[in-house]
Formats: sequence, C-alpha cells, structure tokens
Amino acid sequence: MNATINHPMTVKIWTMLICLSVLWGGSFFFVGVAVNSLPALTIVTLRVGIAAIVLWSIAGVFGLRPPKGLKVWVAFVVMGLLNNVIPFGLIVWGQTQIASGVASILNAATPMFTVMIAGILLPDEKPTPMKLIGVMIGFVGVAVMIGIPALIGENSLLAQLAIIGGTLSYAFAGVYGRRFKAFGIKPLTTAAGQVTASTILLLPLTLLVDGMVDVTLISMWTWSAVIGLAVMSTAIAYVLYFKILELAGATNVLLVTLLVPVSAMLLGFLFLNESLDAIHLLGMGLIAIGLCVIDGRLWNQFKARLV
Repeated sequence: MNATINHPMTVKIWTMLICLSVLWGGSFFFVGVAVNSLPALTIVTLRVGIAAIVLWSIAGVFGLRPPKGLKVWVAFVVMGLLNNVIPFGLIVWGQTQIASGVASILNAATPMFTVMIAGILLPDEKPTPMKLIGVMIGFVGVAVMIGIPALIGENSLLAQLAIIGGTLSYAFAGVYGRRFKAFGIKPLTTAAGQVTASTILLLPLTLLVDGMVDVTLISMWTWSAVIGLAVMSTAIAYVLYFKILELAGATNVLLVTLLVPVSAMLLGFLFLNESLDAIHLLGMGLIAIGLCVIDGRLWNQFKARLV
C-alpha cells in the first residue's frame, strides 16, 4: 500500500494532466446532450458500463486478464464507491438544487482537500508552502473565471454541502488509489476494474430510481453522446488518471479539477459558439500562475539567479 511517490511534475505528466482535463471537460458537452433524453442515473450507469466493456476489450488485446484476488476486487469496489458512485450521486443531486457555476467552483476545491488529506495519510505527499499557495491561486482563478456572482444568491446549503461531500470523496479516492501501484496492477486494468465495480454498484440503484429505459426510443445523437462520454471521458480518461496517480501521486493528479473548467470553457468557445470574455482570460491566467507555483521550476530558476 505504501509505495512511495515523490516525483516532480515533468513535462510528460503536465501534458497527460492537460489531456485528462480536455477529456473530462468534454464530458459537460456529452452530458448536456444526453440529459435531454435520459435520466441522470441512467446516463451515469451507461457511462461506466460501456467504459467497462471497452476497457476489458482493450485489455484483452494486450493480454491482460481480470485479477482473481479477492483483496484486489474489494479495492476496486471501494475505489468505485469513492471515485464514481458517491461523488456522482452527490454532485448530480446537488446540481438539481444550485447553479452549475457554484457546483463547478466547489468542485475545484478538490485539490485543496487532497493536499490536506494526502498530507495527513501519505508520508511522501506532505504539503509544501508553494503547493498550498499555488492551489489557492488556482482556486481563485476558477472562481473569477466562472463568476464570483454565482456564489451570491439563494443557494441551498444542503446542496452545497453535497457538492463538497463529492469533492471530499474524490480526494479520498486519489489517496486510496495509491494502493494499486503496490498491487502491481497496470493502469488499464485498474481503470477497467473500477468502472466494472461502479457498474455493479450503480445498476440496481438505477433500476430502482429510473426504472427500465426503452433504448429503442433513444436517438442516434443521444447514443453518440453517451458513447463519447463512456469512451473518451471515462475509459480513456481513467487510464490517464491512474497513470498520473501512479507517477505523480494523489495531490498532483487532482490538480486536473482546476484545469477542467478551463477545458470546458475553451471547448464551448471553439465548438458551441459560447462567449469568451476578458474575465475568463483573467481567471485562466490566475489558474496558469497557480499551476506554475505548484510546479516550482520557474520559482527555483528565479531563486538560482538571485544567488
């Protein structure tokens, strides 16, 4: 369980993190299409179920088989609960009560929770002052970009607490997921195992809440969105997620939640004709500054020149 991870954020890891943010940022578009025809829990279950089929098919091509040990599958179930079932449920419910801007800002607090939780539970991920400052600057950037006014008004406290509960669950998932490196399991297998466990957990709940959905009434446009959500924003995204987690640790992989609003906004600007104003660019700039502070290399170069 306690395999140490104390690697710097290399260009390769930053590139993977940006790619992950684009994949997860695209999920807002796919969900926006699918939610017009399907209930929320049905979308989530289809998302992880199709992703499981895709990932095990790819794993089979590479000669990877599902692990047989009970201990590993128990870990998959816990990871599925922490990384999918609990946060998806809390965040989806929370977004029925409050504006999406508020939800996005609260969700961007994930790295701050992760820094604290990882600092307590993982001896090799103790928070540094630079990382704490960088995360705070990035969080302010998200708030500026999405809009400070989104936090003002009649917002349900219970719904906001639900979103925060989801972000805490993500933070614990990042810390818990560290154990898969010690198991010696490939990121592809870990991703497949997690979404399989999530599907098993979600299916009875979805049937209870949403009932059976007549798939013959679902349009090709909706199916395309669901498949895009499952393949790109889930299957491929989780392989990247577990690879970054393996290489860079829990705190660094969840920096992606600062980048996801940027990716979502840029994708909306490029493909959905959404506006991109000066305040958005200011927020993105603050996020970029925060990530540079977290990375630390520019600061170290500056200090070296002073000496």
